Amino acid sequence: MKPHPHPTLWLSGYIPDLPTPFDRQDQLDLAAFARLCERQIEAGTSAIVVGETAGESSTLTPAEHDSIIRTAVEVAHGRVRVIAGAGSNSTSHAIEYTRRAEAAGADAVLSVVPYYNKPMQAGIFAHFQAIAASTRLPIILHDIPSRTVRELADDTLVRLAQSAEFIGLRDGTGDVLRPMRLRASLPPGFRLMSGDDAAPLAYIANGGDGCISQVSNVTPDLCQAIFSSYREGRLQTARYLQNRHAALTAALAKESPAALKYVLHLLGFMRAYTRLPIVELDEAAKAEVRGAITAIGDEDLVCPGASWRGPRRSRDAAIKA
Repeated sequence: MKPHPHPTLWLSGYIPDLPTPFDRQDQLDLAAFARLCERQIEAGTSAIVVGETAGESSTLTPAEHDSIIRTAVEVAHGRVRVIAGAGSNSTSHAIEYTRRAEAAGADAVLSVVPYYNKPMQAGIFAHFQAIAASTRLPIILHDIPSRTVRELADDTLVRLAQSAEFIGLRDGTGDVLRPMRLRASLPPGFRLMSGDDAAPLAYIANGGDGCISQVSNVTPDLCQAIFSSYREGRLQTARYLQNRHAALTAALAKESPAALKYVLHLLGFMRAYTRLPIVELDEAAKAEVRGAITAIGDEDLVCPGASWRGPRRSRDAAIKA
C-alpha cells in the first residue's frame, strides 16, 4: 500500500483558531499577530489556524489574508503547520483563496461548507471536489451549520474522505457522538477535530482526535495539559482542567470573536479592535469576561510568564477592573 500523500498525525490535540489583530487605524497589527503565533508555538501546539472564523476572515481583503498567512509561515519557520482559512460560498472564490494560501506558504487549508446559497449535498460535494482539483495542499473540511445553514451530511463527508486530498474535519455541529458513528467508514488517516470548546473531551473519547479551539488562544498551556492528561489516562484530571474553562467557554461563545479579542487585550497581547459588522463588547459582557478569567485562577496556566507584557500590577488591575 502506498503511503498517504499527506501524513496527518500532526492534526491532533488543541489547535488554536487565531484572531486577527487590528490597530487604531483599522490596519493589520502584524507585530501582535506574530506574538500570538509564537506564544502558541512555545506552548506546544502542532498547528495554528489563521484567517478563519476567529480571524474575521470575511472582513479581510485578499492582500490582508495573504499577509497574515505569510506572517504565520515566517514565525512558524517549519516548527508547526499553518492552516489557512480559504472557504467561500462561491466555488471560484474558494479556489482563488486556496491557490493564494498555497502561494503564501500555508501547509493546509480549512474550507467551510458554502453558506447562504443553501446548496444540496451534491453541490457541496462538487464544490469541495473542485477545490481539491485546484491545489496540492491538503484540505480540512469545516462543518458548522449554525453559520452555514446547510450541514455536511455524514454520507457526503464519507464520500469526500475517500479522496486523499481531504485529511480531516473541523466539526462544529456539537454532536459528540459523530466520531463514533463515522470512524469505521473513514480512512485510517482521516482526522476528526471538534470545533466546539464546550465538550472536546467527550468528542475525543468517542473517537475524535482533538479540537480546533478558540479558548486555547487564552489558555494554551492549560489546553495542552487537558489533552495530554486524557491521552495518559488521567481522565479525572483532564475533566477537572476542562471544567475550569466552563465560564470562559460560555463567555467566548456568546460574542465571538469580540469576546476573545477582549480577553487577549486584558492579558496584554493585542488590542480589542474589531471590524464592522462586529463591534466591541458592551460593559456587561466585559464584566462577564473578566469574571470568567478570574474564575480560572492560576495565572501561570492562563498566561505563562514569558508571554506577558507590562507590569504585573497593571495586568491584574485590568482584569479586576
